[in-house]
Amino acid sequence: MLAVIDYGAGNLRSVLHALTHLGAESIRLVRAPHELKGAEKIILPGVGAFGAGMQKLHEQDLVKPISDAVHAGVPYLGICLGMQFLFEYSDEMGEHQGFGLLPGRVTRFPEMPGYKVPHMGWNALRTVRPTPLLQDLPGAGYTYFVHSYYCVPAEAGDVAAVVDYGIPFTAVVHRDNIHGVQFHPEKSQRAGLKILTNFLEMPA
Repeated sequence: MLAVIDYGAGNLRSVLHALTHLGAESIRLVRAPHELKGAEKIILPGVGAFGAGMQKLHEQDLVKPISDAVHAGVPYLGICLGMQFLFEYSDEMGEHQGFGLLPGRVTRFPEMPGYKVPHMGWNALRTVRPTPLLQDLPGAGYTYFVHSYYCVPAEAGDVAAVVDYGIPFTAVVHRDNIHGVQFHPEKSQRAGLKILTNFLEMPA
């Protein structure tokens, strides 16, 4: 069973559409802890503010069950805000705690001449270490981003790919069964669909 976490994120429908298009079976929308039972893989899509998203997950009592499942080895894919939740805290509108599954923080892009915040648009991924999620990407691996905050992992070994936007920032993380992408694969056409396919085909 593929568990897709539903805490009210705006991109949920487009993620579900992409997964259905790829032939994913046994998709379960998870809004409560008991619905996570039996999950073989977890996808957490997310858009919006870090603090508000974590508050919603706490209200649904999903933070500990998700963390427990990941600790137990269930493959996890965080999309956009779902990747940021993996880290210890974000300084978006005050300091807010994340899952703490990966060491590091989430912070806002600095003001840079010629670069707008939020960062919106297509960028090519620059792979810094191999990961199953990025295998056999078509073309240069162009993916679509919409975000004002980016992840700063404390351990370089967790970074799988970066993108340059005035500064190099982490676009993909990977550690064991934990995967995260800052971009939106559901909006990234062929490259994004291949990334989702790679996750679906990973052994549970």
